[in-house]
Amino acid sequence: MACMSVLTRDEAQLRAQLLDVHRYTVELDLTTGDETFDSRTAIHFTARSAGDTFVELKPAELRTVTLDGQPLDPESLDDGRLPLKNLTAGEHELRVDTVMRYSRTGEGMHRFTDPSDGETYVYTQMFMDDVQRVFAAFDQPDLKAVFEVCVTAPEGWTVLANGITEQRADGVWQAAPTPLISTYLAAVAAGPWHSVRTEHRGLPFGIHCRRSLAPHLEADAEEILDITRACFDRYHEKFEEPYPFDSYDQAFVPEFNAGAMENPGLVTFRDEFVFRSAVTDTERQTRAMVIAHEMAHMWFGDLVTLKWWDDIWLNESFAEYMGYQTTAEATRFTDPWTEFGVTRKAWGYDADQRPTTHPVAPENVDDTASALLNFDGISYAKGASALRQLAAWLGEKDFLAGINTHFARHKFGNATLADFIDSLASATDRDVPAWADSWLRTTGVDTLTPRIASTDGGRTLSVDRAGSRPHRLTAGVYDRDVTDESRLVLRTRLDLDVPQSAPQPIGKRPALLLLNDGDLTYAKIRFDTESFEAVHGALSGLPDPLTRAVVWNALRDAVRDGELPPAAYLETARAHLPRETDLALVQGVLAFASGQVADQYLSVQDRPAALATLTSLCRDLLRRTEDGDHPGLRLIAVRHLVGVAAHPDTIAAWLADGTVPGGPELDPELRWHILARLAVLGATDEAEIAAELERDPSATGQEGAARCRAALPDPQTKSAAWAAMFAGDELSNYLFTATAQGFWQPEQADLVREYVPRFYADAVAVSARRGPAIAQAAGRWAFPAHAVDAENLDLGEACLRDADLTPALRRTLADRLDDLSRALRVRDGQEAPGGTREA
Repeated sequence: MACMSVLTRDEAQLRAQLLDVHRYTVELDLTTGDETFDSRTAIHFTARSAGDTFVELKPAELRTVTLDGQPLDPESLDDGRLPLKNLTAGEHELRVDTVMRYSRTGEGMHRFTDPSDGETYVYTQMFMDDVQRVFAAFDQPDLKAVFEVCVTAPEGWTVLANGITEQRADGVWQAAPTPLISTYLAAVAAGPWHSVRTEHRGLPFGIHCRRSLAPHLEADAEEILDITRACFDRYHEKFEEPYPFDSYDQAFVPEFNAGAMENPGLVTFRDEFVFRSAVTDTERQTRAMVIAHEMAHMWFGDLVTLKWWDDIWLNESFAEYMGYQTTAEATRFTDPWTEFGVTRKAWGYDADQRPTTHPVAPENVDDTASALLNFDGISYAKGASALRQLAAWLGEKDFLAGINTHFARHKFGNATLADFIDSLASATDRDVPAWADSWLRTTGVDTLTPRIASTDGGRTLSVDRAGSRPHRLTAGVYDRDVTDESRLVLRTRLDLDVPQSAPQPIGKRPALLLLNDGDLTYAKIRFDTESFEAVHGALSGLPDPLTRAVVWNALRDAVRDGELPPAAYLETARAHLPRETDLALVQGVLAFASGQVADQYLSVQDRPAALATLTSLCRDLLRRTEDGDHPGLRLIAVRHLVGVAAHPDTIAAWLADGTVPGGPELDPELRWHILARLAVLGATDEAEIAAELERDPSATGQEGAARCRAALPDPQTKSAAWAAMFAGDELSNYLFTATAQGFWQPEQADLVREYVPRFYADAVAVSARRGPAIAQAAGRWAFPAHAVDAENLDLGEACLRDADLTPALRRTLADRLDDLSRALRVRDGQEAPGGTREA
């Protein structure tokens, strides 16, 4: 049953006042079949006073329950809750024996059989309230306990857990007891893993993946372990508290819903991070950042855990900030903040201008269903931006001193925003509570505009602020290179506090005045007229990639706000991207230009010209990389040229030849990418898709085939794809997403028109039936985003208004409809309103 009751904050507070939970002893038997597993749990706890409470579990079958040796009625289980009535003050032991169901949606105990070799793997994802799908628990973050887990697994399997595991004489795997951790952080991963093990600072380290990915993990093992060791050492330089667990395993698991999960001692990653095809250095940098991000959680999230889900940002914003900062400090990737600026920060800006925006630290997270919706660009990217601004405002020394005070005060416990602010305030004379109110309790994006005025002594700079937050930032003052008009030379950088006490002298009129140069604050940036002209002519001539990222973000915001025509953005990309050297910038600009400008912001009539412009741009990049010195840039150009191809001949020839002339040779990812585009263009068929799947029968191949089949411009295949997504429950979370990605194509608008109104009712039904993960996939990937018209918007708004939506679908659908509304305004040439702001 997908729809279960949710835990409210009031219920959690009452239960925390009543109970002190000491220890979970969990026995899992994974040998009982393909559909279910056995789960037996003993919970040792103290009731501080007499009273009633409940324990959560979502079993396929509840066999027996005993409290202090006395049986309870299994029939009393209702909507995922087992009542515990008339508890007396003192010690208690609850024993629960259940049959649990494996998941195919990445929630609870996910089971996956690898189509490459038939091997099966299982792993847990307990977040946020899915421990109940694995064993009985008092499932809230502030009831920390020790976990002792043992697992009966099939012969030949290895079992990983939060602590070091050993196989006993009876074949059962026993994990070492954990320190005090929250229920959502307990973890198990079992299967015939391929493992690479080492030690660092006396601790066992390991990386693990499915056997079919073993050659690819081995190829990158040293890089992954080097990054892991470097981050571990850097955190020990920053943090006074040592790493608090007995080992550090990183398992790359299949069909994972998130990027990774910070289970203490056993971090799980989506196994796309085991690269089986060529990737760019930026993608390797992203993997390094995720490793650093998850390791930061060992302290912020695992050692010190939020008390309730209104402080999600304490986990995610901190890990996001530390992930990027530590990657820059400790690894060979010295410029990850550029990728943050052009990719992650844009995610935050977009989320913060929708009606569903919320403060970084909201005060009104009433239950777990509401909390789950806040894992978004605000809790990650905006929160990390706020912390970066805070570090600049406090200074790195005081910032880290406050964090170390926080760890010392709350280790192995729980903390709130007030606790965190108090710890920071103890290290500085600055008014940290006022900063927190301005940055963490408000919504929306400030807009900063430079105003350059003439005075007797030259020019002065003042900054107009639409918004209310204080900003510490840098303004870059650039002149044209006297030897090359296409280049801009930095004259000086000015440190500014906004609001300003007085205008800042800047000397003679610069060619470009760029606010937030260095990207230290979170705000939309505008240009004065002369600066915009300089950007248009010399953007690629700016010397620093992070500076260029700030400019590209400003142009992106201007398009979305209706202040810059989408075609003008494409012209700027066409002029400057062929000379760009930073891979993250090339990827980010092309993604926005194709996915939003060409596919949504331009009319149907203007789209072919946009695709032609992007094709020419990608061909320029290919010509620039013919010497073989820029393989990452060439790979990006090939991927995007395939994605915007309006005619099949060139890419079909590449697929037939198995290579792009001049390289690269086509690996599995590129072959599926080309075949998907050929499917959209009607230049392939089921026989070719089946042949490609036989060539690549991996899990990724299965997803590629599902995507291609759904993209075929054929009524029967569209009908079959729709039925697979919405009529049945067989598709895993990944296969559902792949099918949805293939289904809607701008080129096929007439063919799929009848499905646009069907989407809303069918998405409501499948979300109620299959739960939050599928609800989010349906709302994000199966939404008819190509249909930028008033009819689609009206249908969606009626669904929001009238239908009984699950929280996950309601939030995702509201976001998609706001994006649709913005695209309509951009098409109509109307200015889109900025974000809202509230106290």
